[in-house]
Amino acid sequence: MSIMEENITRIEWNGKELILIGTAHVSKQSAEQVKQVIEHEQPDSVCVELDQQRYQSIKDGDRWKNMDIFQVIKEKKASLLLINLAISSFQKRMAKQFGIEAGQEMIQGIESAEECGAELVLADRDIQTTFSRIWSNIGFIGKSKLLLSIIYSIFSKESITEEELEKMKSQDMLDGMLKDLTDHFPSLKKPLIDERDQYLSQKIKEAPGEKVVAVLGAAHVPGIKEQIREEHDLDKLTERPPKSKVPKIIGWSIPFIILSIIAYTFYANPAAGAQQTISWVLWNGSFSAIGAAAALAHPLAVVTAFIAAPITSLNPLIAAGWFAGFVQAYFKRPNVSDFETLSDDVTSVKGFWNNKVTRILLVVVLANVGSSLGTLIGGADVIRLFIENI
Repeated sequence: MSIMEENITRIEWNGKELILIGTAHVSKQSAEQVKQVIEHEQPDSVCVELDQQRYQSIKDGDRWKNMDIFQVIKEKKASLLLINLAISSFQKRMAKQFGIEAGQEMIQGIESAEECGAELVLADRDIQTTFSRIWSNIGFIGKSKLLLSIIYSIFSKESITEEELEKMKSQDMLDGMLKDLTDHFPSLKKPLIDERDQYLSQKIKEAPGEKVVAVLGAAHVPGIKEQIREEHDLDKLTERPPKSKVPKIIGWSIPFIILSIIAYTFYANPAAGAQQTISWVLWNGSFSAIGAAAALAHPLAVVTAFIAAPITSLNPLIAAGWFAGFVQAYFKRPNVSDFETLSDDVTSVKGFWNNKVTRILLVVVLANVGSSLGTLIGGADVIRLFIENI
């Protein structure tokens, strides 16, 4: 097998030649192979494993400079943005290790398509749809395990050799990776891998022209080979699952129960009711303030978290972290350099805390986490005082 044919799958389908390139997303060799194959094959279309949002992120390298941090908090996207930055930091650290840009093989696919006059096809499903379907497919334990896994990957200092990275593109290693994924997160594989295999295979088949090159993460190639001869409904695959009413019911039930208990206690035993109120305020406020302080928040943001938490915990529509984040952003407003260095700062733990943008996001998230813990402990203490005094 020639060097050019390594990690390449050729499929004849309905008069078309489909050429799949299995890549590793931070591999220098993968990027070079994409350039080589497209130049040699001169395809009519080039499919890349990107959706419109990720494509715009690649094309607009200065997108961070246009971010309105107040709008991010207002739209309740602080946690999502922080997770996205954290995940990208892992890829950037690996890419930095090999002296290349993360997603370089996709960038190369875009550039090579333009150079040879091929039509570019964004073949992947919208990332927000995938996130939505993933989140609805895993329970509370699965969500916790997934978040812990992401956090571990962010702060892990492990490095791998490029030879090990290239081995990831072999069939045996891929089978092992998918099996490992299924073992740990059985509900995750369907929306993250299987459904996207179906979506990608359909988009590749529908790409214009008789010769199509598809630049794909290697983990998708086995599935696409299986799905390519089947017909898939793209509309069905892009449906977002309806939001469950259970979290909303629980969210309103907890404050209703807490307020009812405190109100009845005040009626039956005013002293015990006052004690419950103080306990609720101290537990909620203290844990939320500790969370904000852990993010190295401005002192007034810490005070805001303390004051807001006992109130916001009784209303699921608002959160203490949002108020603390607004105060942090007001007193420590990010400047141009913070946005310019954001993509590099997120590659280290120190950078996450030093950059004013991510510091604000951390204040929001950690203050909210602290408030949630305070709600559990404070609520339990309110119930304890109710049982002891009534």
